Amino acid sequence: MEGGAYGAGKAGGAFDPHTLVRQPHTILRVVSWVFSIVVFGSIVNEGYLNSPSEGEEFCIYNRNPNACSYGVAVGVLAFLTCLLYLALDVYFPQISSVKDRKKAVLSDIGVSAFWAFLWFVGFCFLANQWQVSKPKDNPLNEGTDAARAAIAFSFFSIFTWDYMDPSQDSSMPYAPYVEPSTGPDPASMGGTYQQPATAFDTESQGYQSQGY
Repeated sequence: MEGGAYGAGKAGGAFDPHTLVRQPHTILRVVSWVFSIVVFGSIVNEGYLNSPSEGEEFCIYNRNPNACSYGVAVGVLAFLTCLLYLALDVYFPQISSVKDRKKAVLSDIGVSAFWAFLWFVGFCFLANQWQVSKPKDNPLNEGTDAARAAIAFSFFSIFTWDYMDPSQDSSMPYAPYVEPSTGPDPASMGGTYQQPATAFDTESQGYQSQGY
């Protein structure tokens, strides 16, 4: 198959890193990968506080452990998902079957939509819990920048995953096929149909009697 099929060039072609890094969905995938690191890294490093009167740490988001757990879980899983689909992007040109390519693209689109939804839920959840957090739980404002960064990059991740469409690089998944018998009229292609020169001419090639 010479033409592009589902976001790639010639099926079964060699891997081209320059083409890969220039594709919009690859750039968005790398950006989403970085955003996920920021989210779960911020919560893991500075999302838990210590209280002098308490022996256990508590979540900076309104003391709600579910908020910190959700942010870390979504961030780590999004990190792994980005790596998985980056590997798929590298392997994608080697897939020669159009059906397999279609399955890969549809799964990518479905996963991207699913993660955009998870990040939307995460943003709403963290922002709400941060808004209702009590100042007395954190009088020194420890980890506030990290908490806000996790919320902000959760919001940004909604759009990076939402616009991650691997089929946007291909203008047409299939090349149109025209039956030879039903093809366009030769007259419409800039010329008229002419009988081949080798056709049998009964008038010039026929038997002629000679007079004696």
